[in-house]
Amino acid sequence: MLKQHLQFKLSQKLSPQQIQLMKLIQLPTQAFEQRLKQELEENPALESGKEETLSDTDDFEDNYDNETDSESINAEDINIDDYLSDDEVPDYRTQANNYSADDDDKSIPYAAGTSFNQYLLNQLNTVYLTDEEWAIAEFLVGSVDESGYIRRPLSDITDDLAFTQNIYTEEATVEKVLKTVQELDPPGVAARSLEECLLIQLDRKEPTPNIDLATTILKKSFDQFTKKHYQKLIQKHNITEEELKGAITEIEKLNPKPGGSYAGNNRIIEHIVPDFSIKIVEGELELTLNGRNAPELHVSREYNNMLEGYKNSKEKSKSQKDTVMFIKQKLDAAKWFIDAIRQRQQTLFITMNTIMQYQKEYFLTGDERKLRPMILKDIADAIDMDVSTVSRVANSKYVDTPYGTKLIKEYFSESMKNEQGEDVSTKEIKKILETVIGEESKKKPLTDDKLAAILKEKGYPIARRTVAKYREQLDIPVARLRKQI
Repeated sequence: MLKQHLQFKLSQKLSPQQIQLMKLIQLPTQAFEQRLKQELEENPALESGKEETLSDTDDFEDNYDNETDSESINAEDINIDDYLSDDEVPDYRTQANNYSADDDDKSIPYAAGTSFNQYLLNQLNTVYLTDEEWAIAEFLVGSVDESGYIRRPLSDITDDLAFTQNIYTEEATVEKVLKTVQELDPPGVAARSLEECLLIQLDRKEPTPNIDLATTILKKSFDQFTKKHYQKLIQKHNITEEELKGAITEIEKLNPKPGGSYAGNNRIIEHIVPDFSIKIVEGELELTLNGRNAPELHVSREYNNMLEGYKNSKEKSKSQKDTVMFIKQKLDAAKWFIDAIRQRQQTLFITMNTIMQYQKEYFLTGDERKLRPMILKDIADAIDMDVSTVSRVANSKYVDTPYGTKLIKEYFSESMKNEQGEDVSTKEIKKILETVIGEESKKKPLTDDKLAAILKEKGYPIARRTVAKYREQLDIPVARLRKQI
């Protein structure tokens, strides 16, 4: 049985303006410029640049504010012909085709280049192959990844040749053609493993005692070599430490990723545009916001005049009422967008200025050991904003400092207690750990237990597993793999 009842519910929802502001805050400078350009194209009531006179601007803003304060606009008595004249000369009729050198496009074009696979195929044109061998070689080249390896077993490739290319052949034939492909440049290309890649490169070198020993080690003791069991290698191959050192030196000259050495690869180059700039002026920090984040925008005066004309018109029609509502929507959208950009500028500057003052000692010296423990909540409480707002600023913005351009997020870190009970940043501990490892004896690297003991002596009592975690975050291998002869 159906029943009716009343229910009171209190909920919070973000307004469209708040959602627009949050989206703008998280945009870095380049993405913000694209968003600004898109808005200028979509909303004719929004214009960029300075207005002609300040007094006219003030009158215009006051008139527009009076209109938008009311819930609805009286769209009756509208005469569209008084404000849309066909006698106006379009802009393109007043523009000249010639332009000065100052108008030149300063963007740098990117060369198309040749792909890595096409580069290999071009080399195959100089090799004599039968039609079947050429088809197999072309398929093998297509199986080479960006690093220069073929990651799939030859049995799978043989099956694919039969199913996709209608080429029925033996695995031995595919392996024979593979040897031909492996003779292409760069050396080591089309290898199926790291061991095979290094051996192919050694075969291209002029034979020497060190090259021969390096080849023998890779063929017979590859696992022991990768694990740096040097004493076992010396005993197994009956060689001296100097001979082993010479062979290792030759191996270290090889390229484990031959595909990465190809200069013709079209790689994506990421250009970082700093959103902020911090300079030291007479011993004090000076923060500036990138000017590209502070565009000059204003609402179109022409649209405001058009709206006034519709309001004062005495004629009535449904199409004119729709036109009034369209103009009002565009004017509202333009005003909201301008307000959102102003709030964005203010939020970005206040947030970064608070971070700068919080880490003032670091920005004045550049010493990472001076970084204070700082989490998002510390900054959010200081500027009386939500943590999510600070996160949007920190995760996508860069700051140009005297010590390089860095992501703001890098200045945030957890805290730990030292022996004196003081809060210290984990970045400070990582920096000391990196320094200790850099000064260790490479013939006998320090284990994680010894590193933990050294840090404890320096006043940082942390566990061995914490040392291992920080070491991995610094991309430093274990002691065994840091060992050198």
